[in-house]
Amino acid sequence: MAKQLLGKEVNASLNERIKSEVQALKERGIEPCLGIIRVGEREDDLSYERGATKRCDTLGVSYQKFVLDADVSEEVLIDLIKAVNADDSIHGVLLFRPLPKHLNEEKIINILDPAKDVDGITDISLAGVFAGKDKGYAPCTPSAVMEILDHYGIDPAGKKCVVIGRSLVVGKPAAMMLIKKNATVTICHTKTQDMPSVVREADIVVVAAGRAGVIDASYLRAGQVVIDVGINVNEEGKLCGDVRYDEAEALVDAITPVPGGVGSVTTSVLLAHVVRAAAAANDKK
Repeated sequence: MAKQLLGKEVNASLNERIKSEVQALKERGIEPCLGIIRVGEREDDLSYERGATKRCDTLGVSYQKFVLDADVSEEVLIDLIKAVNADDSIHGVLLFRPLPKHLNEEKIINILDPAKDVDGITDISLAGVFAGKDKGYAPCTPSAVMEILDHYGIDPAGKKCVVIGRSLVVGKPAAMMLIKKNATVTICHTKTQDMPSVVREADIVVVAAGRAGVIDASYLRAGQVVIDVGINVNEEGKLCGDVRYDEAEALVDAITPVPGGVGSVTTSVLLAHVVRAAAAANDKK
């Protein structure tokens, strides 16, 4: 029976730290604020937004919401981002993606001020991750993966790690963050030959494939740590990960559940970045 790597335990520690830092900033007259920009009414965006605003209320971080219609023009959205960039009362920005297809997403996200890019979506933020430098903010989901490993004392140094998925949202930045921790990293994807044998060689497996239950027992072995980043809805309408949890739990040493694992930590990481951004903005002044 695998040990459960529970997000709530990581959050308890992380949130205490955030509360302390928020209190210290407020004593200096600084109120950390998250700006939330949402285009349209996608249910997954609304769900994450509810979680983020609830966590803001819990931790004492303020927020402002900017909601635009799904058919908004590129010009209107760009003008809004520029206005938020210029607003000194907003320290970090969460811009929901993907944007509607009529909008040039790559162009739009890079208008966001990297100093406020607390979800690590701009090219400048990602460059910091890939260069291994502590500049800007890494994407929140792979940062949550690293928080979980750190909290449970799982040191990637010298370990063989496999990351399944090569997106800029999770896979590639997660690989770079593991390399920074001195892991030996392999990235697997849809073109990887004999993927199960490659994954079985790993000590730590980070799964961000984006497909429900794609990783079964044939990919796994005893002794592994499995971090399941996937959030899917199965045929029964229940949330599930990219890993077949029942098969994995009976085999590996430790695994994150879905729900209750990586996703629950991501929001806390977002707010930790907002607090850092608020402190950095004040120091710059």
